[in-house]
Amino acid sequence: MQNKGLIKFFAILFALVSIYQLSFTFVSNKVASDAKSFAGGNPEKEVKYLDSIGKESVFNLGFSNFTYNEVKDKQINKGLDLEGGINVILQISVKDILKGLSNNSKNPVFNKSLADATANMEGNKTYIDKFFEAFEANSKGSVKLASPDIFANRSLQGEGGIDFQMTDAQVQKVIKRKVNESVESAFGVLRKRIDKFGVTQPNIQKLGESGRILVELPGAKDVDRIKNLLQSTAQLEFWETYKIEEIGNFLMAANEALKKTEINKVATKTVAKDSLSALLTDAKDSATAKTGNNPLLDKIIAQGGGPVLGLFAPKDTAVVGGYLRRADIRVLLAADQRYAKFVWGKPTTIKDAKAKDIDAVELYALKGNRDNVASMSGGVVTDASDTFDQTGKPAVSMQMNGQGAKAWEELTGRAYTQKSNIAIVLDNVVYSAPGVSSGPISGGRSEISGVFDVTETKDLANVLKAGKLPASADIIQSEVVGPSLGQAAIDAGTTSSIVGFLLVCIWMVFYYGKAGWYANLALLLNLLFLFGIMASFGFVLTLPGIAGIVLTLGTAVDANIIIYERAKEELREGKTLAEAVEASYGWHGAMRSIIDANVTHILTGAILFIFGTGMIKGFALTLLIGIITSLFTSIFIARIFIDKNIAKNGDLTFSTAITKNWFTNFHFDFIGMKKVTYIFSSIVVIVSLTSIFFVNGLDQGVDFVGGRTFQVKFEKEVEATKISEELSAEFGTTVEAKVFGDDNQLKITTKYKIKEEGVDIDKEVNEKLYKALGKYYTNTTYDQFINSYDGKKIGVLQASKVGASISEDIKTNSYWAVLGAMAVIFLYLMISFRKWQYSLGAIAAVAHDVIFVLGIYSLCYKFMPFHMEMDQHFIAAILTVIGYSMNDTVIVFDRIREFIMGKRKGTFEEIVNASINTTLSRTLNTSLMMIIVLLTMFVFGGESIRGFIFAMLVGIVVGTYSSLFIATPVLVDSISKADKALIEKKHQEA
Repeated sequence: MQNKGLIKFFAILFALVSIYQLSFTFVSNKVASDAKSFAGGNPEKEVKYLDSIGKESVFNLGFSNFTYNEVKDKQINKGLDLEGGINVILQISVKDILKGLSNNSKNPVFNKSLADATANMEGNKTYIDKFFEAFEANSKGSVKLASPDIFANRSLQGEGGIDFQMTDAQVQKVIKRKVNESVESAFGVLRKRIDKFGVTQPNIQKLGESGRILVELPGAKDVDRIKNLLQSTAQLEFWETYKIEEIGNFLMAANEALKKTEINKVATKTVAKDSLSALLTDAKDSATAKTGNNPLLDKIIAQGGGPVLGLFAPKDTAVVGGYLRRADIRVLLAADQRYAKFVWGKPTTIKDAKAKDIDAVELYALKGNRDNVASMSGGVVTDASDTFDQTGKPAVSMQMNGQGAKAWEELTGRAYTQKSNIAIVLDNVVYSAPGVSSGPISGGRSEISGVFDVTETKDLANVLKAGKLPASADIIQSEVVGPSLGQAAIDAGTTSSIVGFLLVCIWMVFYYGKAGWYANLALLLNLLFLFGIMASFGFVLTLPGIAGIVLTLGTAVDANIIIYERAKEELREGKTLAEAVEASYGWHGAMRSIIDANVTHILTGAILFIFGTGMIKGFALTLLIGIITSLFTSIFIARIFIDKNIAKNGDLTFSTAITKNWFTNFHFDFIGMKKVTYIFSSIVVIVSLTSIFFVNGLDQGVDFVGGRTFQVKFEKEVEATKISEELSAEFGTTVEAKVFGDDNQLKITTKYKIKEEGVDIDKEVNEKLYKALGKYYTNTTYDQFINSYDGKKIGVLQASKVGASISEDIKTNSYWAVLGAMAVIFLYLMISFRKWQYSLGAIAAVAHDVIFVLGIYSLCYKFMPFHMEMDQHFIAAILTVIGYSMNDTVIVFDRIREFIMGKRKGTFEEIVNASINTTLSRTLNTSLMMIIVLLTMFVFGGESIRGFIFAMLVGIVVGTYSSLFIATPVLVDSISKADKALIEKKHQEA
């Protein structure tokens, strides 16, 4: 081997760099462990401890000192499935942005196009593109995007803006730029909020041009609080309010009108005796108010007063809000009140007649106007901080700019004169509505008080200081992983990696003897390089990523197996050890097969990385890095040890006494079996397709259809069927519950309100889940059941949500990923082998393998003891199967090409049979390595990836079969008779 010294130099340098990079991970983990011990399970105390030592030196290498913050930035980051925490994808509402850019245009074509774009969203189509398509279809050229009442408004005119003469195509470019600027603004606002939240190593990134933002908060535990923080637009407004005396006549008239259209189902409820009821009833008809014949008034549960019209149960807010928005009810408002805006307050707790705590929500009426614009907006707020009001209750103090201070003084002066109230409204919720008792307030300082705890005021001050989002942000995908589950994943991944590594090493030594030891040393160095690269570039390690590392153990020895088998053949032909090694490492030896096989791996891995999201990207990235490092260590590092042995006149035989003659002189007629295998495979394909399309279908996970899943652990063993029935009754829709691993652990799936977005919906689902399952726990509160905390053993250990819009994208990406992988491999093999028949044989085998795996999943998902869902992990498994199926096929095809180009005698079928038989040892050894590591992952890798591993395990077995009995026979049958005759003529004359 030429340049051996240079390779040694780079190998040693690479190893030292890897050790250097990994040292930061060890130091960081040690400091984090000390922080956990110091905090004693208190996450806030842990964060404060780490913050306090952030700038202190924790790692001294002699030539340089590193602070904890520097060490932390250089460590291998663990994904949420290993670290625990919360991962969400936020969708910034492009619809809201477009409305804002048009100044809330009333143009019917514009608004219909917005509605059509929402209704007709497709996978991988952006909202703005769908809007432009809908606008073109609806306007038919009659209305331009540059119309004054759409985008050619005053706010968008000027340099870089829109004028009346612009075409729709020109306007589209401007609008796309403006939308991107708004998403960038939202990105900045969210980053500011997250930086103040108090978690270590938060991650936030934009996802292409989709308007989606990924947020990862490792170690975060308070689910509802975080979702509130992320989704709050921080749209702060100040409105003047009506008092109950001013709006009471309307409510009485509305109640009377509703009697004619509504049937009140509550027949015995008593209306609270408050100021509103006093307005609406007198002594002689108060009895009527108790009979349940008042659709609106019967829903009042407590006294109002001042700006509060009354208090209602949270469950009634939707109904009451619907009443007050009805056109036939709003016409009852007095002329000067026709723009009144009815808004709910922040939920609170009150005492009922029996002194029992009940939830309640206050109703307010704001003084609206034609443009629905508040008297003041929160854009004037320059600073905010959490504080305490005069009574000692938590509050938020705000400071306004000069313009805001002047407007605030005018507004409070008017409220003082009119003895009215000013409602402080955040995201359409009234937080407080104080009166002004001491004259106009100057200086621009104000305060938000109300029903708060200290955490809420901190978060509210945080979002106000960071600024408002330019549009609403909805959580369309989320993943919540408890820290105990993350530790279990680390333990499972570590165990499977160690066991897989030892099994591979043992087999290599057993089969190849001393050469196997060299392969194992190269494998060990490969793992060092792999982790070194991940640490150097800041890649994130996930549980699927660990699976990728374990799979790398199989691929790392694959190249060694191909080389060693070739060297054995050369030795059997009488060459010396040095000659055999030189030939096996040559292009016409093993290198051509290795390159072709690994290029197909890289192509499928790259496609998986491009189309995958989240943890699947981690799996693909690890796989790709592993392929590169494996090739380097297998080809160059192992060669150094072999050459050193040769230089010392060693006795390498690339086998042991037991395995010396395995698979030699093997003459099985694979092509003669093609009728039998064609029939068998045809039956399998027909049965699989019948099951998939007509009988069982596939168990599509929430990734493909949308929904929520919860991994819930109970104190005792529970019956899944019973839990499913109870949850279905609570949610009012089918809820699926399956045993997940242990008998006291279930995976619960529901599609309840999955098309509705908002933090309130998420909280409602969590509350319903707790309400139905709380009876199975002893002294477990809602927070303990839902939220994560160190040492958590029961309750919700993991939760995920995939919205309807993103599930369509995932499904579309999955189809394109599989089809794209097959198309790219077809083209590559056609270029490499220069005959399309090789590509056809390979693709036939791949299609057979994919259908086979899908069929197994369709036939077995109903009774297998582990989940077999169609999700992103499954697609990753399918693409991995495609890559490895190609590996076996390419090895055989390469030998066929070699024999056809060589001087081997025989008919075409005999040459092909000889090719398969002489590569059988390579094929079976390579597949065996993969099966060993996959079985290890299946047994030790943990429940969450068992279905993922099973798909690959089935795929590798089937892929080995198809490369021998499908790919090669298809190649033989597709070669023309004329080409076969030419080949045979050449080889008979040889």
